[in-house]
Amino acid sequence: MSGPRFDADAVGVLGPWAKAVPVSAWGTTGADWVDGSPGLAELPTPVLTLDASAVAHNTAAMAGWARGAGGAAGRGVDLAPHGKTSMAPALWRAQLAAGAWAVTVATPWQLAVALDAGVPRVLVAGPLLDARVHALAARSLAAGRARRVLVWADGEDVVAATAAARARSGAEAAPPLDVLVELGAPGRRTGARSVDAALAVARAVTEAPGLRLAGAAGYEGALVHDASPGSLAVVRSWLRELRDLHERLAGEGLLDGLGGDAAVVSAGGSAYFDLVAEELGDLHDPAGEHGPPTRLVVRAGASVAHDDGFYSSVTPSTRGTGPVLRAGLHGWARVISRPEPGLALLDAGKRDLPFDEGLPVAQAVRRGGRGPVEPLPRGEVTTTALNDQHAFLRLAAGAGGLAVGDVVRLGLSHPCTAFDRWGLLPVLDDARADEPRVVGLLRTVFG
Repeated sequence: MSGPRFDADAVGVLGPWAKAVPVSAWGTTGADWVDGSPGLAELPTPVLTLDASAVAHNTAAMAGWARGAGGAAGRGVDLAPHGKTSMAPALWRAQLAAGAWAVTVATPWQLAVALDAGVPRVLVAGPLLDARVHALAARSLAAGRARRVLVWADGEDVVAATAAARARSGAEAAPPLDVLVELGAPGRRTGARSVDAALAVARAVTEAPGLRLAGAAGYEGALVHDASPGSLAVVRSWLRELRDLHERLAGEGLLDGLGGDAAVVSAGGSAYFDLVAEELGDLHDPAGEHGPPTRLVVRAGASVAHDDGFYSSVTPSTRGTGPVLRAGLHGWARVISRPEPGLALLDAGKRDLPFDEGLPVAQAVRRGGRGPVEPLPRGEVTTTALNDQHAFLRLAAGAGGLAVGDVVRLGLSHPCTAFDRWGLLPVLDDARADEPRVVGLLRTVFG
């Protein structure tokens, strides 16, 4: 289960449960089917594919960026990519193998999946209020299957509820659970609404049985939604507040109970991780060579697959301050109707493709579903709407025609709502090739 094969050797016998494989593959093991090197033309439509070359490029690019990041201090940062993007343990393992320090998740169930998958360090970007998952985490840590689990709290009531859940779990004898104080902003999502409020939460953690204060965290992506100068200024201002919180935690001695573990300061989704490194990079000092041991942990998760929509417009590479990433997810849909001039209907819709951060973009066509890829000039073919199982394409006057049976490659926006529509994804060697070949299978775990 390594390299571009990912889960091909573990998925077992293919069948109707795998909508991304052809009916001719039913009854065949995933390994045998992939060994046959099927071409893209053999896949059913609609289908979502993962580009192995793009994933390898993005994983290496982010790892290289992390090693060289850190602002003027040049100390690098740690990566804990957000696993909820893909919920694909095979992708997590690839990122860990490339040097990621941890994997981030969002819910107790996702934490359980990560622990079951053998992820050594898990950062939960939220509270842990489920006693049963507290018990699972304690068992994983005690058995050495996990090295560290960190959760968030943004209120004294959350701290009390976390401690109560841990007490109900029967894990009183286990080492204390690490808690990061979450800093937010007024009117936004979760997070203490000020540094002073976050300090009160931190003091509550230090007094709560079974919990250990481990640092501070937050999500700057909840504050803004574009890369305009004003939005970037908002992010920088908030990051300075996060620095202030960390320094006040250290100054009050609230982080003194960590023993040999470094404190954690964590921010950085997939849009503004460059600013995190610029503003906070000098804090990254896991060995404590310049002060209290501290890890700056960036959680960019969409970077592994990237996209052709929202993230492509806000990625640091557009500002010249981050790695150049490639879109790794593509939709492929067949023209099934030309009911009137200028209109083509595809067989893919909301149940197949993401649409919350922008509609899919028609990029190229394979005539009759086979042969070389022909680029579709931007603006000549526009996606105007999605139904449950249909996409509406409007063709500009004079645009090259689309015929029933043609297969259109669609660029997507927001990988976080693409992976969750597919339990199994074919992995192509290179989606840009004239005849891409299936080289692996990726299983997702969305429950």
